[in-house]
Amino acid sequence: MNVKADRASATRESILVTAERLFAEHGVHAVSNRHISEAAGQGNNAAVNYHFGTKADLVRAIARKHFTRIDRLREELVEAIEGDGELRDWVACLVRPSTSYLNELGAPTWFARFSAQVMTDPALRAIIAEESLSSPALGRVVEGLNRCLEGLPPEVRAERGDMARQLMIHMTAERERALSEGTATPRASWNDAGTGLIDAITGILLAPVTPPS
Repeated sequence: MNVKADRASATRESILVTAERLFAEHGVHAVSNRHISEAAGQGNNAAVNYHFGTKADLVRAIARKHFTRIDRLREELVEAIEGDGELRDWVACLVRPSTSYLNELGAPTWFARFSAQVMTDPALRAIIAEESLSSPALGRVVEGLNRCLEGLPPEVRAERGDMARQLMIHMTAERERALSEGTATPRASWNDAGTGLIDAITGILLAPVTPPS
């Protein structure tokens, strides 16, 4: 019985890793469940459907696998601030968990590009939002950021939050792509890349606000 369970667990993990790589490299809609099953070495072309169900269920499983560790890293950073951080500290709590996690994974990675691909799909991006926004630690980060940005009009705060999210998603994906291709990157390490993102996002949040004309 244990052998059967172990085999099923190994199959699920193989499908998750293969699907993440294919989604990252080709886009979610360009990759069929049958293609994933074949690439994962499964003789049964319906293996993805059997173990996960729909493609949306598979995307959720991949996201959940990674966000569990990212959320733990974020909790550690939030606890270190003890609720009394400055703006840059709270921005670091947004950025560092992802860049530290990508560094932990070692090379190669696909999660940053997978996330960028999923976030371009109106239906699937809700899955990423649900998995990440349900985090109590992230909620505390947002509260900390809002305290530091009380002087910003709400609509400007929302707009700059969107800008920050785009930077975090697509800059990490771009660095991951460059690393996979062996091309030069502006920063030498994921830690340095995180610092660059923190600098940029802090600057965006603190930029002057031009009144509407």
